[in-house]
Amino acid sequence: MKLHDLRPAEGSKHRRRRVGRGIAAGQGKTAGRGTKGQRARTGHGIKPYFEGGQLPLVRRLPHNRGFTNIFRTEYEVVNLSALEAKFDAGAQVTPQLLAERGMVRSSARVKILGDGTLTKPLTVQAHAFSASAKERIIAAGGTAEIIGQ
Repeated sequence: MKLHDLRPAEGSKHRRRRVGRGIAAGQGKTAGRGTKGQRARTGHGIKPYFEGGQLPLVRRLPHNRGFTNIFRTEYEVVNLSALEAKFDAGAQVTPQLLAERGMVRSSARVKILGDGTLTKPLTVQAHAFSASAKERIIAAGGTAEIIGQ
């Protein structure tokens, strides 16, 4: 194939419609705009906001207050009761292991919460711990390690 053999895909190119060029062209007189009215006029532009004088939708809806903090740190939470059920005594719990077992997403930052009881000593590594979770892990003979922020 050479440069002179290149052609656009079949049906991808259309001829420009020349309207208002007489009755024989099929788009003469009103040029496909119908008769009269705002849309038949030159430079008619109706702004997207305008609804014919009806109170526009954006003005009918309540104004949402507040803002979204773009610097917020999102955590996936795991409760102690889940750790109790899924891990054996002496196990090392990491975010990667939690992701493998389907408890969190693989890319997530993990926070351990203190809901439930923990009877087994576990070495838990997470991005954050609640105070009660840390307390209960240490009370059960385990360790709570905070990994890189």
